[in-house]
Amino acid sequence: DPAYYVLKEDTSPCIFGSIEKQRWSYACAKQLIERLIYAEGAENGLEFTIVRPFNWIGPRMDFIPGIDGPSEGVPRVLACFSNNLLRREPLKLVDGGESQRTFIYIKDAIEAVLLMIENPDRANGHIFNVGNPNNEVTVRQLAEMMTKVYAKVSGETVLESPTVDVSSKEFYGEGYDDSDKRIPDMTIINKQLGWNPKTSLWDLLESTLTYQHRTYAEAIKKSIAKPSAS
Repeated sequence: DPAYYVLKEDTSPCIFGSIEKQRWSYACAKQLIERLIYAEGAENGLEFTIVRPFNWIGPRMDFIPGIDGPSEGVPRVLACFSNNLLRREPLKLVDGGESQRTFIYIKDAIEAVLLMIENPDRANGHIFNVGNPNNEVTVRQLAEMMTKVYAKVSGETVLESPTVDVSSKEFYGEGYDDSDKRIPDMTIINKQLGWNPKTSLWDLLESTLTYQHRTYAEAIKKSIAKPSAS
């Protein structure tokens, strides 16, 4: 039922997971600050604009574990998969990679935010979804696309087994939970600012993985070679 996964800023109910799944504290904290800001606007005239980002991705987003971030860190999905590809490891699909998400190129997202800044009269008092519903895929499909794109930009062959399934408990630890599917409704931002995202998922992955390979490939080769050299 789209009523449960196409998220509208003004009508969709907020999603709360079980108290026993502590990962929901992140979502609940964001919901709470939105409520406080909106209430301050209604009660005391605070001028505000709220942005709800839906998976902004692109070059220089997040970190590569052990290179420009902690080795034990778990970045977001783009960087996790990039790290696997750079190290020629299978991409880890949590619970089969069946969750569905949308992805938007960072340049498109920045364009939307600039429009809000440049048009305060049209942005004030509004909450805006900033995402790209046209770029909806399962995480498994994202892994397959990234594998193909990385082979193209790097010139490397694809592994015989490019993905491996892992449980959410194994990957994230206890207390993990998340929604299966969420898609941003773009009606309000289109009406108020005339904005729509432009970049296809394939194009944004090609741009991003070209950057990742150019920036990190040699550093990762050196980090892998160090233990054997010593």
